[in-house]
Amino acid sequence: MKYKSFLLVLSALLPLCLPAYAAEDSPQPELVAPATNADAGLVQTLESHRWTLASATDGENHRIEKLFPPTGRPFIFTFSAARLSVQGGCNSFAGGYQVNPQGMLQTEQLVATQMACAPELMNADTALAALLAQPVQIEFVPGVQPTLRLLTASKETLALEGQLTPEALYGPGTQMFLEVDAQRLACRNPRNGETTCLQVREISFDEQGLRSGPAGPWRPFYETIEGYIHTSGVRNVLRVQRFQRGGAAAPAIYVLDLIVESEKMPEVPPWQRDSDKQ
Repeated sequence: MKYKSFLLVLSALLPLCLPAYAAEDSPQPELVAPATNADAGLVQTLESHRWTLASATDGENHRIEKLFPPTGRPFIFTFSAARLSVQGGCNSFAGGYQVNPQGMLQTEQLVATQMACAPELMNADTALAALLAQPVQIEFVPGVQPTLRLLTASKETLALEGQLTPEALYGPGTQMFLEVDAQRLACRNPRNGETTCLQVREISFDEQGLRSGPAGPWRPFYETIEGYIHTSGVRNVLRVQRFQRGGAAAPAIYVLDLIVESEKMPEVPPWQRDSDKQ
């Protein structure tokens, strides 16, 4: 299955919102690429941190509840090489971004993964995408944990808390794809003493986005994958970045980059399902 086939133009999710923001009579700020932004320090800070949505209010200072569904995970923004990526809610979405010398941020047409989730999660995606479809003013508050505020023309405010990225801490990571089985199984995790573990195997894709070569063996996964919340009964294929900290004996750090596939599965161990297919 092509993992690229899971992408769609985010405007399809917002047929009523995006055209309004793109109207010809809407004032558009003069934009420059982030690499040539007048405040290079701001761009460097944006790209060296991951930004977690901590609060959101509307023009009357009321919490935007849609962005914080009780069953969801927080939205996390990452800026890298003139590209903005957002994880959280149901689908991940990404696209180019620009910042002008006055600190106005505008995203280009965003692309999202196409997965069906609970309505409240998909509504959260739609609500956030609508806010990002218009230029927003950046306000930056420095500190040990810096804060990024994004203000829309209609006075909505998104407050994001910054944390240094693994790249900033450990250098470049290694991209890999992990298939995560639907069920946790009994194990003895030497890292934290847990008695159930995710079951994963490594898979590969070619340049056309097709699976290539045999999958690796199933194994218990003792580490954590930052940004990933496992749902029992759902098999996922993840694109992750692996970072090695300290010496080779130190545990690696895995960070979710993209959920490529997601599928509801029966409660059968993965190796038994694989043998049934032979």
